[in-house]
Amino acid sequence: MDGTKAAEDWLSPLRQHGLIPRGALAVFVVGSAARGWHNPRSDFDVYVVTRTERVSSSGGTVPVPLEPPRLSTELFYTQSRRWDVTYWLDSQIDQIFAKVSWEAFETGRVTEDTLVLREELLLGRLGSCLPLLGEAWLARCRSRLAESAFHSFAVVRSLGAADDAVEDALGQLEAGDLESATISARLAFGHVINALLESHGEYGSHLPKWRPNRFKAVAPQAISFADYWRVETMEGYDPADPAPWIEGVLTLCQDLAMRVETS
Repeated sequence: MDGTKAAEDWLSPLRQHGLIPRGALAVFVVGSAARGWHNPRSDFDVYVVTRTERVSSSGGTVPVPLEPPRLSTELFYTQSRRWDVTYWLDSQIDQIFAKVSWEAFETGRVTEDTLVLREELLLGRLGSCLPLLGEAWLARCRSRLAESAFHSFAVVRSLGAADDAVEDALGQLEAGDLESATISARLAFGHVINALLESHGEYGSHLPKWRPNRFKAVAPQAISFADYWRVETMEGYDPADPAPWIEGVLTLCQDLAMRVETS
């Protein structure tokens, strides 16, 4: 079972476990399975959107800084696969969009801490999810996403993190702390690549394991995959003389950052 199967093949196990409430606004697969990136050990992650909060004796809850301040969750196993189901209220999603409105962004109320991880993952996954029910609702959400400041929020946040890491690496180089400078240079490169991918609508900076897949999905002109992969895998790094590699990576980071579109 994967993203190439019919929607009913996904919905049937959910219905068998009584996990799709009547009146659900949307049901969609997210994460690696929605992209075709999953493997035999991957979990299946599903989001269900409703108007009323789910109450269940079998499920759990996770905290979110919204009203109500929690998400309902369900977990089950079928065909040797774990399924994680998360229930979002339509009103909670409205609150998340309000956090990344252009008004909030332009008045400086959008910072790197504006969204918690679950909120950012929700918005970032809207464009790449696999719809099972509620395609009209999802289309409206995708339009709202395109009209919001989320894109700029993500890119500016990653560029800021890259700049901080570059500054750290330069200071560590000057102090002769080459091991720390190596780590900071790697972090800077990861952040600037995230910014580049986010500028093309590929979100997911919190999950670096999928960065190569995200890179291939957009194939940015600013850097080839071969050049990206050489740095990602530290090709040419000499532990006995790491300064040239560090300096080259930092120069590349600064060049790439100048080519990233923030809006």
